Amino acid sequence: MVAKHIPIVKKKTKKFNRHQSDRFKCLAPSWRKPKGIDNAVRRRFRGRVAMPSIGYGSNRKTRHMAPNGLKAFLVSNTNDVELLLMHKDTYAAEIAHNVSSRKRVDIIARAKQLGVKVTNAKAKVTTEI
Repeated sequence: MVAKHIPIVKKKTKKFNRHQSDRFKCLAPSWRKPKGIDNAVRRRFRGRVAMPSIGYGSNRKTRHMAPNGLKAFLVSNTNDVELLLMHKDTYAAEIAHNVSSRKRVDIIARAKQLGVKVTNAKAKVTTEI
């Protein structure tokens, strides 16, 4: 049973940066809502930085979905791959960055046996020639 394909639409792919974080080194770019009484961004003037709002949210059915139509599930050992056995139509295994190359080979082999898709199967396993 394969669900009907819903197109994945990302309404805004660019990150919301904090107002004036590009002008001052002491302001981190992580979003903070402007609170000043005269702030043009808070007052939503034309030509100013857009503020995050609920309207930019993705469709709930396609949220966190990769282009292949599966959601990522972080895996660090072969037991985690077996959790995906019942949900391989919805989730794909993604091997954590701190897993050694020796363990990665075991995880990829087990995923192949179970028919689970691995998104980063070639990472740290293939060698450069």
